[in-house]
Amino acid sequence: MLLRIRSRDGLERVQVGGPHVLISQLKALIESQLQIPIHNQTLSTDRNLLLAKTPADLLRFTDMSDPSRPLSSLNLSHGSVIFLYYQGERTVRGGAPVCPAGSFGRKMTMDDLIAKQTRITRQESPHCDSVSFDRDSANAFQRYVNETLAFAVKRGGFMYGTVSEEGRVEVDFIYEPPQQGMEDDLILLRDPEEEKLVDAIAAGLGRKRVGFIFTQTIMQDKKDYNFSNKEVLQAAELHAESGLKEWVTVVVKLEANEDGDADVHFEAFQMSDMCVKLFKEGWFVTEFGEDDDPKLSKMKKEVVVGGKDVKEVDNDFFLVVVKIIDHQGPLSSTFPIENRNNLATMRTLKNHLDRTKSLPFVKRIADFHLLLFLAMSHGLGSDVPALAECVSTETAVPEGYQLLIESMANTS
Repeated sequence: MLLRIRSRDGLERVQVGGPHVLISQLKALIESQLQIPIHNQTLSTDRNLLLAKTPADLLRFTDMSDPSRPLSSLNLSHGSVIFLYYQGERTVRGGAPVCPAGSFGRKMTMDDLIAKQTRITRQESPHCDSVSFDRDSANAFQRYVNETLAFAVKRGGFMYGTVSEEGRVEVDFIYEPPQQGMEDDLILLRDPEEEKLVDAIAAGLGRKRVGFIFTQTIMQDKKDYNFSNKEVLQAAELHAESGLKEWVTVVVKLEANEDGDADVHFEAFQMSDMCVKLFKEGWFVTEFGEDDDPKLSKMKKEVVVGGKDVKEVDNDFFLVVVKIIDHQGPLSSTFPIENRNNLATMRTLKNHLDRTKSLPFVKRIADFHLLLFLAMSHGLGSDVPALAECVSTETAVPEGYQLLIESMANTS
């Protein structure tokens, strides 16, 4: 008769003579085949044994504490699972028929691989120390989704900034790609050419893409989750695409305060390493039904959570909280933002330049959204990264560029 032994090392197998075998004999077989001394074994048919933290916790599992009890009295038969707790490290003796899961010399079964690769626990620490928002940029985003969209549909954008040696992410501006926002979903209509311009301008400014920001709707405020299953998928996809370990995902929502009024609230997270890994390997179910619980992510195969084999995982297991602070960055955020209803025109450019005419010209164009507008107007795309470098280094804009931009503005 074969019994399956699940421990912290995964799932292993032990051959026994039959259901008449006593627990003391089973322990001897485990010692012989798995190299775990009898005195260091605690056995139980209760999977919660694997969650035990202290010796006192182990005393609660008594169903297999009587060494003279036969396996048949526990309704154990061929293929049954027994849970094993032990302390310390395992030593593999030469010639042992079975080695610990994953050791050299053993052919691992599919059960072993699944048990080793899909054990989901909470990740305690993020890879970034904190995320700091440029106040004007963050305010421009939240004001639009609050005052214009009234948090009725979703909105998102890519955050650009820097990552310090200490792992602090500083966000200096937000690029909002073309998108279709709905009550419970957000579809980014990605434009590769536009994103190339954005990345080139960001590089000229000494910045790079460091995260994703999105809003939840007022209807979602009635749900008891931080991220929905759809939001976990989108966040995991963008995190995986970035290849940046410090990548941050920020959610903006409207929440009722103690006075009954509504406040705009920012929360920052990283998707856990396991979440990104599972996404890359295609473990997530990507189609959703009307009856699916949004606070649970569905998996294509079973994973181990809290000692249980499950196919649905609470989304919070995939989130790692990141501290939020703010700063006043060197760029302005007053020029109209791309891909919104209020499209910028040459008249907009002229009004902006007139309003800032008391400043040096390099300061007048120190706005990412203005630079992107210039890059997408009249074939200036290849020249704008050079203008961005002038902004970054606070050096004078070459006269030719200044005359060209002012001439464009005066054609309005």
